Order: sequence, then C-alpha cells, then structure tokens
Amino acid sequence: MWIFTKYGFYSAVCARQGGGEHGQPVDTDRIMVRGRVRGHLEALLAKFPAQLEGCEIKTFTGTDYAYRFFVQKPDWSDVLAALGDDLDYDNFKSAVARHQGHNHYEHALHDVWSVMYGVQERG
Repeated sequence: MWIFTKYGFYSAVCARQGGGEHGQPVDTDRIMVRGRVRGHLEALLAKFPAQLEGCEIKTFTGTDYAYRFFVQKPDWSDVLAALGDDLDYDNFKSAVARHQGHNHYEHALHDVWSVMYGVQERG
C-alpha cells in the first residue's frame, strides 16, 4: 500500500517474521512502514505518538526503501483512520506545499499526478 500524505510518502506492507529478512514467512499481524526520506517517517511518528509508541526507525542500506519501522497491524489501522480524520484541505498538492514548502516531495507529487492522469486518459 502506498500512502501519500502531507507528512510524507510511505509504503506499508506486511512484515516478515523475525527480523524481517528475505526468505522469512509473512507476518500478517505486523506492518513494515517504509520510507525513502527519514524525515517523512519522523513526521509520522511525531504526529501519532500514541499509536506508534515504541516504533524505532531503522536504516536499511542498499534497499529500495532506506528507512523502516515496524508496528502492530491494529496500531497501523488506527494511524490510517487518524490520517483520514486529519484531512483539512481541498487540494492535496497545495496542502503539501503549505505544510512542507516547495521541495522534492511536492514536485514528485506533480509527477505522480501526471502519470496517473495518463492512466485515466488511456482508461
């Protein structure tokens, strides 16, 4: 699941059992939240301290998502619900620019918008 918020971009998948190494079975009770920008994960932890208490950002060098934390699925579900409750804008990209300023993330969102518009047009 990809999640784009005004706090950042996240990829959430089921964690693997144990330390999350490749080859381990999937743990459907635990979520691995991944980010490409450490600050995005830090912002999420700061925004939802009760739901993400005890989560520690770990660095995974040489991977497609350099930063990750692990959380129990019910707590992650609470974060997703809270993100929905947190909506306070009528234009997402503009909200990101107001919240974070014009940065690489905000510019990347325009690229994502354009690519997905192309999907719509091609049906």
